[in-house]
Amino acid sequence: MEDFIGPVLKLVLSIIDLYVWIVVLGVILNWLVAFKVVNTSNRFVYMVGDFTNKITEPALRRVRKVLPVMGGFDLSPVALILLLILLQDLIINQLVKFV
Repeated sequence: MEDFIGPVLKLVLSIIDLYVWIVVLGVILNWLVAFKVVNTSNRFVYMVGDFTNKITEPALRRVRKVLPVMGGFDLSPVALILLLILLQDLIINQLVKFV
């Protein structure tokens, strides 16, 4: 059983890490589009932006429902990243208790 749990937990932790990087990429791309550094009429930029939006928006929407309005600042990506890091720590702590 321990031979199975190690790789599965490593996969779950890697997926959480990848999701954090997708959230960061989405935030940076939104900033670049907002400041007109990149243009969404570029097909590649549009595809990357659309992908990050479709992947992260469901989680960010749930976080936005809980967070108070901060007057133009969207802190939901920061809160989501902190929640994902907390989830990773909880998984690691449960793994230490299990082994």
